[in-house]
Amino acid sequence: MWNPDDYLELVYNNLNDESRLAIKKPWNERKADVRSKLLKSLGEIPDTTGELNPVVLERMDKGDHYLERVIYTTDINLQVAAFVLSPKRLMGKAPTVLAWHGHGYGSREIVGLKPDGTTDDAPPGIHQHFALKLVQRGMIVVAPEIIGFGDRRLSADKDKDPKKSSSCFSLASRLLLYGKTLAGLRIYEAIRSLDYLLMREDVDPNRIGCMGFSGGGLIASLSSALDERIKATVICAFTSTFRGSLLAMNHCIDNYLPSILPYADLPELIGLIAPRALFVESGIEDPLFPVASVQEAIVKLKEIYYTEGTEGKFEVDLFPGKHEVSGRQSYDWLARQLKA
Repeated sequence: MWNPDDYLELVYNNLNDESRLAIKKPWNERKADVRSKLLKSLGEIPDTTGELNPVVLERMDKGDHYLERVIYTTDINLQVAAFVLSPKRLMGKAPTVLAWHGHGYGSREIVGLKPDGTTDDAPPGIHQHFALKLVQRGMIVVAPEIIGFGDRRLSADKDKDPKKSSSCFSLASRLLLYGKTLAGLRIYEAIRSLDYLLMREDVDPNRIGCMGFSGGGLIASLSSALDERIKATVICAFTSTFRGSLLAMNHCIDNYLPSILPYADLPELIGLIAPRALFVESGIEDPLFPVASVQEAIVKLKEIYYTEGTEGKFEVDLFPGKHEVSGRQSYDWLARQLKA
């Protein structure tokens, strides 16, 4: 009888009461304020003018594409390791996709490699090796290692099983004490990754897209919302409402944005991508992002794209599956948007 469930429900309802008048405003009157509140929620973000100093560590011939391992500097002594997949026989500058993995063992999981870097010949898991599927459609794919996963875990976690262990909690809790958030740091590194793309001679700066799965969907959605250099975005297994997913069950702490809910729900944050192209896919049986919550978010996103006058730029695929990448429509959609 002394559990705090009713209290949390009251807090949620009171937040809605406080923001009710603002939320009723037309989207074109709210959009700038939602963007401002998102930036504030992400916390202090570093300066983006430092030198990236990219270095190619190795380049491998993978049959139908080349696979590079590169590093570049995002902030002071903070480096990102990334895989770059390039189709063979490129003619001029190519469309390019930033590919964001979800929880698991990192960027190797989407480029067809095992945690030790050897080729993964087993049937793909929930990530579906989706970077490979994109490079096969004629796009360059850059797959950064998200901070907190794989090679970019804290030293205290480096000897743990990368399939089961991330550094999300430790990073997020420490960054909060510094006035920063883990989501903010990851979005910052996504923007710096875009800067890296534009340094490459083989990348067409007018044909850049991104695709993210689960936690990578947060990065794909919010970096696209804040950086208009991204022309088309695919979000897999993430689009929902806060109440239907993040407040309904325990998720990784990296998904939670401080003080955002009084001002905007998740579909509105994603809606900042409009009027640029957006594709949402989600499994009907996904237990982490339940389909009812996904459908509620889709209704809101359709309203936003209608308001922007770009209904044709928003597409959806609710596929028969669980928490996983599908790609049955999204891969080709992204290729079309970037004219690959």
